[in-house]
Amino acid sequence: MVEYGLLKENELLSLLKLYQQLNVGEVIDESTATNVWNNIQQQNIRYFVARENSEIIASCYICIVSNLTRGGKSIGFIENVITDIKYRRKGIGKTVIKNAVQYAKDQNCYKVLLLSGKERIDAHAFYESVGFDGESKKAFELRFD
Repeated sequence: MVEYGLLKENELLSLLKLYQQLNVGEVIDESTATNVWNNIQQQNIRYFVARENSEIIASCYICIVSNLTRGGKSIGFIENVITDIKYRRKGIGKTVIKNAVQYAKDQNCYKVLLLSGKERIDAHAFYESVGFDGESKKAFELRFD
């Protein structure tokens, strides 16, 4: 049975295992991951997950950023959306994203942004099925690596 909720610290390694499907070949050591996780817990960032048999099978995180426009309403940013390949097309990822979006609403956000690689056409259709508009904004990126 699939359970939904927030990532717990003791599930960090399970999430990192799932992330191997997101960024193939990218590895972060446990010590670095723990340090990053400790930093994350000090910020308004939440990791929403689906789990089955104590394994993380889907995840995204949302960062809530305070804002001085729109009457002080915040903005939510969703990133690192991933569902284990064995669990795709079952509504699990959709539920995880909807949980993150509901959190943004509860945090008084006026919008949620989600970035996706331009070549990920199937993912774009999925995001639009959840309610995101792929035509309303244009994102720009400046990478340092």
